Parts: sequence; structure tokens; C-alpha cells
Amino acid sequence: MTTMEITDNSFLRQFETRVNGHLAKIEYSSQERKVFLTKLVIPEEITQEGFKEDFIKAVLNEIQENNLRVVPTSPQIAGFLRKNRQYKEMLPVGIRI
Repeated sequence: MTTMEITDNSFLRQFETRVNGHLAKIEYSSQERKVFLTKLVIPEEITQEGFKEDFIKAVLNEIQENNLRVVPTSPQIAGFLRKNRQYKEMLPVGIRI
């Protein structure tokens, strides 16, 4: 995974990264030390193999560094967490995917 610069745009409530001038984002809402990842938006111009997985991993690592829990309400992000069980400890108690 190449290093990816993730920006937490708290005003628009989204994690962002730019690739060749195109903005990829994961929209979120937060409540009580939980981050609800609600929507994944990757422009069709970003065609790099594995970009989606790398972007989700980078955002999850950012959330983990802040000692927050994650609730994936986006089907794409929930699917990623199902396949990558190492992030399971980030789920709040009682949340199963």
C-alpha cells in the first residue's frame, strides 16, 4: 500500500484524498466516540487497482489512531470489514457485520 494522505474535513464530515486532481471521499457522522461511515465516493477517473481497499484501510487507520469505534453503514465498507477481520476490534460492542 502506498502512503495516502487522508484529510478529515470535519466541516463537510468526510475523509478525503486527492488522486490526480480527483477527490475520493468517505462521508461520515460521529456520535459518542463512534464514527458512522455512511458513503464511499470514488470518481470513475480513479482507476488504480486496489485504490478502494487502500483508501478504506487508510481511513480506518486514521480512525484507529484517534481511539474511536467505527460503524460501517455503507455496504461497500461493511463488505470490506467482513473480508478484513483485523479491523473487527474497531466495531462497538454489540455490532456484528
